[in-house]
Amino acid sequence: MTRNSLRLRLIAGGAVAIAIAIVIAGIALALLFERHVARGVADDLDVHLKQLLAGIDTGPEGKIVVTRPPADPRFSDPLSGLYWQIGDDRVQLLRSRSLWDTILPLPIDDPAPTETHYHELSGPAGARVLVAERRITLNIVEKPVSLRASVAIDRARISAARSAFVTDLIPALGLLGIVLAAATAIQIGLGLRPLDALRRGVADIRSGRDRHLTALVPDEVRPLVDEVNALLNAREQDIMRSRNRAADLAHGLKTPLAALAADGNRLRQKGEAAIADEIEAAIDVMRRHVDRELARARLRIGARPGKDVMTPVAPLLRSLVATLSRTDSGTRVSYEVVVADDAVAPFDRTDLAEVLGNLLENATRHAKSRVRVVVEASPAGSTIRIEDDGRGIASELRAAALARGVRLDERGEGAGLGLAIVQDVLDAYGWTLALENSELGGLRASCRAKHP
Repeated sequence: MTRNSLRLRLIAGGAVAIAIAIVIAGIALALLFERHVARGVADDLDVHLKQLLAGIDTGPEGKIVVTRPPADPRFSDPLSGLYWQIGDDRVQLLRSRSLWDTILPLPIDDPAPTETHYHELSGPAGARVLVAERRITLNIVEKPVSLRASVAIDRARISAARSAFVTDLIPALGLLGIVLAAATAIQIGLGLRPLDALRRGVADIRSGRDRHLTALVPDEVRPLVDEVNALLNAREQDIMRSRNRAADLAHGLKTPLAALAADGNRLRQKGEAAIADEIEAAIDVMRRHVDRELARARLRIGARPGKDVMTPVAPLLRSLVATLSRTDSGTRVSYEVVVADDAVAPFDRTDLAEVLGNLLENATRHAKSRVRVVVEASPAGSTIRIEDDGRGIASELRAAALARGVRLDERGEGAGLGLAIVQDVLDAYGWTLALENSELGGLRASCRAKHP
């Protein structure tokens, strides 16, 4: 995946969203747990406070005494984290042993007799404590005395519980993140599967196995498929119109060319041989261009490598060789054809005949005495090689002749217009033409499918 990959962007966005959600969930759960623990601690304080209030009494001299202190043994351990304190308006103050020499600095407050107030303040050794406070009234020496009873607990207990919870929570959130990431990856894969199907459909169209994209796609992708299919239809119609116009133009030029040829013959009969030769040379060039356009116009729109477009090679080669053997150049050439009887090529028969015919004609024209045709099939694809024992073409000229935008028929090495037609046909079928040195001493023309 590259930086421009849609899958990578979706995965990155999902990972960021999952990470943010995990962090927020972790913080929220930690806060909720802390509040839950704090409520539990507050309930415990309320129980201790009720036990403390139940044990308050007055002594013989009117002093406050605690006849039954709370039962929790931590009230007796110095600085244990659990404390109680009772005070009145006459500066009487009773404290648990756990407070040692510390006094809880209760804020100015006046809770109702049945109301419990909670405070958070600084306790022994500077620790933060949570305090539960209630006010009661006792009759001491027949006078009502207001008492403030409070029970406090060190908040370190809440913090420790929260830390332990977070420690246990992190692996669980990590596992949840992994599960969510896997689910996100699966979801992205399922969501992008229609796009992969579109890619395969376009590849099938390009290779000739199909003409349109399938309509069996999700509703969200259907508008794109419809637009692509409409574009393919419009392109097919434009190509057909262009080829028809080219064919009409080429056919329309044949009659004027025939008239010019007749004029050239009349000039030759009148003794104007030089002018007649020039006219015939011009006619020959124009006729070659017309033949080329007719060959290009014959290329079908649907002609692409595929299961539905296959032509047996051996019968076609034998027919072409038999025809060329009767020509002036062919009578002095011996042909060697190496091809299996069941060999096939992914071409329309007319187009394959155009390719093989032009290559064989060139090889026959330039050969001294031998022309060899070899058709090989391999897992990488079929290869057709036609070679001769003629003079060949220099390597530097072959590279220039096959360069993009350079027409072989415009060069003077004798390659002829036929190779340009061959290139056009091979390009339409996704094949390439390579000119190489032949073991026979001349030129070898190799046709093979382009690798994907």
